[in-house]
Amino acid sequence: MISSIKARRGLVVVATLVVLVLVNWAIWAKERHLADGEVVYLELAPVDPRSLMQGDYMALNFELANRISEARGAQRSAGGEPLAAAGHVVVQLDAQRVADFQRLDAGEQALDDDEMRLRYRVRNGRVRFTTDAFFFQEGHAERFEPARYGQFRVNQRGEPLLVSLHDAELERLGEMAR
Repeated sequence: MISSIKARRGLVVVATLVVLVLVNWAIWAKERHLADGEVVYLELAPVDPRSLMQGDYMALNFELANRISEARGAQRSAGGEPLAAAGHVVVQLDAQRVADFQRLDAGEQALDDDEMRLRYRVRNGRVRFTTDAFFFQEGHAERFEPARYGQFRVNQRGEPLLVSLHDAELERLGEMAR
């Protein structure tokens, strides 16, 4: 009986350690992604022009997502292969690293020097890049109203991670004077 209790406690301790290791590894991987990923800016597209700001977060959509949806619709109309729920898009980066849609991609074509491959997903009929919301501190909504671009860090697999929002001149929004 006592050995059974000790075995259960040992199992709980091992399971707890495994969970802690996995959580810390995931945190470490996201921190490396933020530190080492390439910077790219995606232009925002309003989700609802009457209510862009809702509570303590901003609902996001990106102009690039709209272009991907149009391209996927054209492929579907042309009778091409069935479309997957995830894919890649090739964007061209300007001198300020603002992305512009070039083409959908299966991840096999060579890229020009000014191009980058981004991974996207389709959820509930909408194209998404990592997130569809940006959360901020309560009472700071007005600081993010001029947002026009989202800055992402993109890793080698083309997975974007939203870092911050920027205005039309690519100035970071939401920073507080000290």
